[in-house]
Amino acid sequence: MSRTFFRGARLLDGVNEPKDDMVIVVKDGRIDKVATAEEAPAADSSDASYDLAGRALMPGMAFCHYHPAYDNVESLADIDLKHPPTKLTLIAAKNAELLLQSGYTMSVGAGAAHYIEVVLRDCINSGMIPGPRMVACGRDIVTTGDSVDSHPKWWNLGLEGLAKRCDGPDEFRRAVREEIANGVDIIKLYPTGGHGLPHPWDVMSMAEDEIDAACRAAHERGRKIRGHLINKRGILAALKSGIDIVDHGDGTDDECLEWFVKQGTFLAPSLYFPSCLVEAYRSGEAPGLASMAPDLERTLETHPETVKRADEAGVPIVVGDDFGFGSLMPHGDYAKELAVYPELCGVTNLDVIRWATRNGALLLDRLHELGTIEEGKLADLLVIEGDPSRDLRILADRSNLSAIMKGGEFVKCELKGEQAEAI
Repeated sequence: MSRTFFRGARLLDGVNEPKDDMVIVVKDGRIDKVATAEEAPAADSSDASYDLAGRALMPGMAFCHYHPAYDNVESLADIDLKHPPTKLTLIAAKNAELLLQSGYTMSVGAGAAHYIEVVLRDCINSGMIPGPRMVACGRDIVTTGDSVDSHPKWWNLGLEGLAKRCDGPDEFRRAVREEIANGVDIIKLYPTGGHGLPHPWDVMSMAEDEIDAACRAAHERGRKIRGHLINKRGILAALKSGIDIVDHGDGTDDECLEWFVKQGTFLAPSLYFPSCLVEAYRSGEAPGLASMAPDLERTLETHPETVKRADEAGVPIVVGDDFGFGSLMPHGDYAKELAVYPELCGVTNLDVIRWATRNGALLLDRLHELGTIEEGKLADLLVIEGDPSRDLRILADRSNLSAIMKGGEFVKCELKGEQAEAI
């Protein structure tokens, strides 16, 4: 079988310090060899070879808080009512392709109406449409009258495509089982308000026994579960119940961090959302955010330091945010999130690259074959003009992605190959 050679790479393998003038060989969809120029094998006439001339080569990234079916929605009702499900499915399919074209070869859903992500996952896996490796989420699991169920009741909206309303442990257990029966890989809960929701950060929308019942039901059937969690009480309750991902986690303190480490729970801090919205509000671009701004400003004052301490404590942090929610965060801007973390949290660019690659694959339970550049792993690779280990903003411009490879197949390639005889 023919091989693909990438020569002269600045290798960012997802874990270690960068290495220059490296050679990566791909064969049968996997990384066959990672070697120095001196140790690399020779190519033969059937092989394709690319001289990267110092371009960065890194693993495909994982976007771990994804809403492909959010079409720049301005309200929670928009998620279900802006488009019919048939049109929304096509929009979500285009967004999934856009995520792949942005360098993310993996995604983990955080909520999609009408089980659209289940359909996308299956169509991507069958080769019908392009997209990332997808962990599919379904409807939001909520309580009566919580932030997702806050519209006036005389509207009779229902919003059954968006959310499943439950009250009491038995109903939560049944709802989780119903989501799994509809094909989802991960469940999304809303135990608290805050972080852009109508109810403030200190509101508990779910009781602790409801959280526990939902987590147990998901894990009993081999699925993961995540939660929109802002205040400490909700975070602790979810952690003690074994939740897999804490979304946002604004109220995390040292006690919470101990439970994160004990449980191996992932943190998706999503700090681009508050930084983007607060900047727009303060500049006068978005005066309508006045009611939301104080909570988000509080997040920016306290959470960045917590995120840094979480990383230092060994909490697995992943990237991903609420793109598609409002015109300020359109789909396609995904990698703009990455540069926020060094600026706000004081972590390094390589830390963030690790979160986006190695940690993402760990969340997908696929670190054995994805997330780092190692021999034997699947060849999900990015070739980049410039060096994101020095400037993460490079990744926000899709034109800087010279090549995107998923499973050894080029999704995009603007590299010029060489004849084997000339090597």
